[in-house]
Amino acid sequence: MKTECYMQKEQRALQKLINFRLPRQFMTVGIVLALIAIVFMFLRKPLFGEDSETIRFALQKVLLVGMLIMSITRDKEEDEMIVQLRMQSYAWAFVTGVIYALIMPYVEFGVSSVVNEGNETFKNLGDFQVLLFMLLVQLMCYHVLKRYR
Repeated sequence: MKTECYMQKEQRALQKLINFRLPRQFMTVGIVLALIAIVFMFLRKPLFGEDSETIRFALQKVLLVGMLIMSITRDKEEDEMIVQLRMQSYAWAFVTGVIYALIMPYVEFGVSSVVNEGNETFKNLGDFQVLLFMLLVQLMCYHVLKRYR
């Protein structure tokens, strides 16, 4: 009996985490954060000079937070179909993100060795690049699935 109560509590806590959504007004906050980060990424060198790597790092994190906020914000009408479409888009984002992370280093190595005549080393993708790709795929898939439901 006691383990049943514990399991029910754990299941409710997990369900609460799965169903977590920000209020609709946060979509504007996410869009503004992402746009500010993108604009300042283009203006970073003219405004802050050549040694602005910490600013670039901070802008990357702001862009990821803005896109994450857009990803977990509620829709106007949040029903079971919308929840299912959101989960499908997360699944697509995960699968394409893994494929991207596995294939892209080889593609970059092949292209750079052809362009630079074989003097390149193999590089792995950074966390920002993979997370940005996965969030872009999730947001695009979700809106496409929602449009054609």
